[in-house]
Amino acid sequence: MLYLFLKTIHIVAVVLFLGNITTGVFWKLFADRSGDARFMAATLDGILSADRVFTAAGATLILLSGIALAWLGGYPLFPFWIWAGLALCVASAVIFNRWVEPAQRRMQAVARAAEFDREEYARHSRTWMWSGTLATLAPYVALALMVFKPA
Repeated sequence: MLYLFLKTIHIVAVVLFLGNITTGVFWKLFADRSGDARFMAATLDGILSADRVFTAAGATLILLSGIALAWLGGYPLFPFWIWAGLALCVASAVIFNRWVEPAQRRMQAVARAAEFDREEYARHSRTWMWSGTLATLAPYVALALMVFKPA
C-alpha cells in the first residue's frame, strides 16, 4: 500500500512539474503577442511564482518519491532508465538555473523599465526559448524512460 501511495505522489508531482513548465511557455508567448509591456511583466511575475511553487515542489517530490519507489520496488541500484532519467532531470535543472530563470528575470526587468526596449526583450526571449526548450524536453524524455524502462 505504501508503494502505491508513493507512486500516486510521484505521478501527481510529475503532472504538476511538467504541467507548469509546459503552460509557462503558453502564457509567456500569449503575453508577448499582446505587445503590452505591463502585461508581459505581470505574466513573467506569474511564471516566476509558479516556478517557485509548482516546478520546485514538483521536482523535489519527483526525486524523493522516485528514490523511495526504486528502493521499495526492489529495483537494482540505478539501472539505465533510472540514472538516465535522473541525469536528464539534473541537466534540465542546470539549464533552468543557468539560462532560463535569468532570462525570465531580465525580460521582466526590461518589461518593467520606464522605456520598453523591444530589441533587448527579444534578445533575452531568444535565450529563454532555446534554453527553455532544452530544459523542457529533457524531463519529457525522462518521463518516457520511466514508462518504457529500457534495459
